[in-house]
Amino acid sequence: MNMTTTLAEISSLSVDDRIKLVQAIWDTIAADQTHPNLTEAQKKDLDRRVAQLDDSPDQVLAWEEIKRGLRDDP
Repeated sequence: MNMTTTLAEISSLSVDDRIKLVQAIWDTIAADQTHPNLTEAQKKDLDRRVAQLDDSPDQVLAWEEIKRGLRDDP
């Protein structure tokens, strides 16, 4: 596969079609259930975030709240 040619073809698609393509690609990645190799720094950061969530579960915003906040932002 020639990546340059493929990217040129993808660029010619509409934005909606490119989004659908990205979603389809992501679905194939998720279906493989492979996990990326994380650096030690990334692992520590994830551990820190999980610990923070465990310590303060009430400090979490639902996705709907985040979206609403973005829409309400001037």
